[in-house]
Amino acid sequence: MTVVSLVLYVIAVLVGLILFGLSRQRSSNEEEATVEVYRGVNRRYKAKPSLFTLLGIPDYGNKNFFFSFEDHFETFEEVSRACKRAGLDRCQLIVGVDFTASNEWQGRKTFGGQCLHRVGPAWNMNPYQKVISILGQTLEPFDRDRLIPAFGFGDSKTMDREVFCFNQSGNPCYGFQEVLERYNELARNVTLSGPTTFAPVIERAIQIVQSRNTYHILIIIADGQVNEEPGTIQSIVNASEFPLSIIVVGVGDGPWDVMEEFDDCLPRRRFDNFQFVDYHAVTGKSKHPDAMFALHALMEIPDQYKTIKNLGYLKDSEDTHSGILGRDYKFESKV
Repeated sequence: MTVVSLVLYVIAVLVGLILFGLSRQRSSNEEEATVEVYRGVNRRYKAKPSLFTLLGIPDYGNKNFFFSFEDHFETFEEVSRACKRAGLDRCQLIVGVDFTASNEWQGRKTFGGQCLHRVGPAWNMNPYQKVISILGQTLEPFDRDRLIPAFGFGDSKTMDREVFCFNQSGNPCYGFQEVLERYNELARNVTLSGPTTFAPVIERAIQIVQSRNTYHILIIIADGQVNEEPGTIQSIVNASEFPLSIIVVGVGDGPWDVMEEFDDCLPRRRFDNFQFVDYHAVTGKSKHPDAMFALHALMEIPDQYKTIKNLGYLKDSEDTHSGILGRDYKFESKV
């Protein structure tokens, strides 16, 4: 090693140590650290800095490495281009719908005091119908086989223990049009119950992802807060070990503070795998509500997909898996 090389090496080490010390000092002074909500206890989380993070390189191998993705897109076209740049041109979709009893009164402000599951004339869709319709226009092109497992949860039969398939046969729905048709039938006949937990539908989604080893997006449409937080939190954490993104669309009056915390907190996750969208807030004052909702729903998908690839979750080529699901793609139905 020449003298010049030795000097440069020493300078690089000193600069690294200085940056490391500054980072630790800044980290200790940040009072607005990420909040982890678990069993009703708020705990502040501080990510431990490493040489990788100081150099601007995500340290995916570090279990203590966690950060929430920023919402940095302004148009749906920007999100679409970012998905393409990330290599995402196809995925599998899963839908979960909340049939808990709180839907009876959660529409007092946002749905004229009616039950959020009220099925009326076609020109007066309820919030669930609107969300399913918009998602069909937005996401269905990504799902090339158009086979969408759709589940309900929180009714009087499954309660907080299980989910039920939209199709009694256990088959996935063929496209969002069938998801909407089956929803319309179920909304008229299902007995709403509860309590509210996302754990069963997330765990079912994990099973699907494990069996297929492809990237999936789970879309949960729900009316309000989660009653059983610990189970839902653990399921979200578990899901971060798999190529699965979770989008929760909130319909109804809220409040949504727990959903916001799930979105940006829970640092025990391997990556930020959860995106919350307040449907009424993002569409209420927009000139183009459908496009605005689609933008917010997909806001974190490009970053999530890139992270999933960097974590090595997609070991096989997706080309060997996408588009091959047949009508044998069945699940046990509880309805």
